[in-house]
Amino acid sequence: MKTFFAGLFALFLTTGSGLAFETPSLVTIPAGEFIFGSDQKQREYGYQLDEKAYGHSVTRQQGWYDDEAKLQKVFLPEYQITKTAITNGQYEKFLAETRNRRPWVGADTWAGYKLVHPYSRAQRHNWSGRKAPAGRRNHPVVLVAYKDVLAYADWLSKKTGDTWRLPSEKEWEKAARGTDGRYFPWGDKYDPNLLNSNDKGPFDTMPVGSFDKGASPFGLLDGAGQVFEWTSTPVGKNRHRVKGGSWDDKGCGVCRAAASHSRPDYLKHILVGFRLVRETR
Repeated sequence: MKTFFAGLFALFLTTGSGLAFETPSLVTIPAGEFIFGSDQKQREYGYQLDEKAYGHSVTRQQGWYDDEAKLQKVFLPEYQITKTAITNGQYEKFLAETRNRRPWVGADTWAGYKLVHPYSRAQRHNWSGRKAPAGRRNHPVVLVAYKDVLAYADWLSKKTGDTWRLPSEKEWEKAARGTDGRYFPWGDKYDPNLLNSNDKGPFDTMPVGSFDKGASPFGLLDGAGQVFEWTSTPVGKNRHRVKGGSWDDKGCGVCRAAASHSRPDYLKHILVGFRLVRETR
């Protein structure tokens, strides 16, 4: 009952800047087993997708998918997860009430990351002051380091009276693929019409939830493509797993639910955003 009234009250809250506040939309993931990880057949399919799209075998040669978790059944208790990634508009409300740093990266810092994207591509995602980039309020927020995400989750928890946090890799994967071990949210066959990728997308972020036919069995949207998403699963020291693929990926072997890689916690990347879990009671 407390959770219900906290959520209802939140719909009518406004921030100090006058921005209306609403809790993010959620989907419920019921308790139970799901098929986690991949087998050789699925990994091979991922490599073949990449080779067809790029005309080379770099991902195979570098073994991008070789260390994916072995196909297995995993039990998870019930939880709720945001239907889409957190948007610029939602993040703007957070910044209006806190002293947290804005999503922004300078040219020198960007060059130090040694990424393939030029700084000009990052600039379109940079915030001006504490305002979201024009025309992008409903796009996923990017340029957020791991500690920025934790700060947002802490603010949202205090704002609503519920506990919000990053999903683990397993929680993220179950929400994105359902229980039957499918490769993508919609099934086992890659379809470039069902996600924002570099196969048919604008080579940029898009409004969240633009591909409702690409929903997972639980109704989660953008579980493939759009942006990679931080998880709470650590990989060594000061690194965490990211999942989902992004708008600049072709073929999208990396967009499979079982695929993942890690990023350093300090990184503010134009390809990485996040969604959150709300713990159920």
